[in-house]
Amino acid sequence: MRALAGPTRRPRGRHRPAAALIPAIHPRGKNVGGLLRYLFGPGKREEHRDPHLVAAWSGPTQLQSLEPPRTPSGRHDIRELARLLEQPVRAGRNPPQKPVWHASIRNHITDRTLTDAQWAHIAAEIVAAVGIAPHGDPDAVRWIAIRHADDHIHIVATLVRQNGETVWAWNERLKAQAAARDLEERYGLYRVGPVDHTSHRRPSSAEQSKAERQRRAEIPRDRLRREVRAAAAAAVDETDFFSGLRAAGVLVRLRHSTVTPDEVTGYAVGLPDHHTAAGDTVWYGGGRLAPDLTLPQLRRRWHPVRGTAPRTRRPETRARQRANAFRRAAAATRNAAGQFARSEANDDTSALAYSAADVLTSTARAFEGRRGGPLTEAADTFDRAAREASRRRRGFSRPAIELRAMSRLIAVVGRLTDDHDTAAALQLVLQMAMLADNLADLRESQQRFHQARAARLAADQLRTIKGRPTTVGHQPATSPAAYYSTTARAPRAHTA
Repeated sequence: MRALAGPTRRPRGRHRPAAALIPAIHPRGKNVGGLLRYLFGPGKREEHRDPHLVAAWSGPTQLQSLEPPRTPSGRHDIRELARLLEQPVRAGRNPPQKPVWHASIRNHITDRTLTDAQWAHIAAEIVAAVGIAPHGDPDAVRWIAIRHADDHIHIVATLVRQNGETVWAWNERLKAQAAARDLEERYGLYRVGPVDHTSHRRPSSAEQSKAERQRRAEIPRDRLRREVRAAAAAAVDETDFFSGLRAAGVLVRLRHSTVTPDEVTGYAVGLPDHHTAAGDTVWYGGGRLAPDLTLPQLRRRWHPVRGTAPRTRRPETRARQRANAFRRAAAATRNAAGQFARSEANDDTSALAYSAADVLTSTARAFEGRRGGPLTEAADTFDRAAREASRRRRGFSRPAIELRAMSRLIAVVGRLTDDHDTAAALQLVLQMAMLADNLADLRESQQRFHQARAARLAADQLRTIKGRPTTVGHQPATSPAAYYSTTARAPRAHTA
């Protein structure tokens, strides 16, 4: 099940993958009556159908008496239910300023429709797990669970126990997620793995709304993350990295050590046209874009790469240079895919995954430029699968160093221009699909299911990149854009 989010639209149609039973713990509030009026009302877009209680603190026998009656106009009268929920707060010895606790839970699109009794059990397990209403505690807080659609419920509680003591819920998100993992297994629902801290931070609803108001083609956080990743994939060190960002029109602010002023310890990036209401630039540190884009993490990635990109041995046209670069990268990717198939998790495979992500990022930029497209989406997905949850230092083998060099070379040779370099780039894309399959197998063996699914999705995205298959003797279409007119599929490969 995935966390319930309000109906928001995101520029550029970037899809947010569905997760499984992960309760969304909303900010605490003051007005339980207002929240109940919304939950029992029609919703913002008439999406609330047949709102009704499925569970409450008093048990199933009292549900009918707690159910808000309908008024002659057809609306629910929530005043008595709100009074009962607020009663312990009004009588409490030291009630919190924001006593209203609200969570929502949605099940995965592939799950069966659960019954009211099943949702009631899920709600009771969640409030018990977070510690606000332990099983068998007669003095626990008052809470209710409301269902107004097939696929989700809302839980509303007031954080004062019936004996007058305030409940100070701590770490309720982690506790609720742990309970959700057990419930997924118990009910045979779509399962996700435990939190692995590899996902990047998603734009908030405020960021999305601001982007819509300003008619931006893309949310600034997403654009900056893509620019930073492309610059990191093309760079050999931090000087090269910052130069690449500035060349792309990104503002860069360096953070210096307070002990050694000449030492750079971090950075932040912004867009020239993205400001606060006061007119100040909105800055994003690397860690606010993705966990592997902090400066220390990037330095570990660049460690084995020194000097300039490798050069071709004889003078060639720029298009032929590009074609040769992609062929070399495809060969290196094929070797890396075989190594994934033969290896278990270790520092070497970790470095290989990062290096492969850099190659795919540079390839997407060569194909689609700064505006992005389906290959850029696939590169973003693969990047999630490649990240390491820990911050240990990665050991770089020769294949990983070779892939990093190929990433730099692809960035240096520039955008695709004709049939020869496009055909060679598509061969690399197909090899990347094979590597993503093998990475998915490795992540599954590690029980890192979030990343395994990301790798599978990236492999599927790469196979379905719209383009013509390129084989020996095949004459490609007349332009790189023509390769997006049909669908090419690569064979799955799990062994060398």
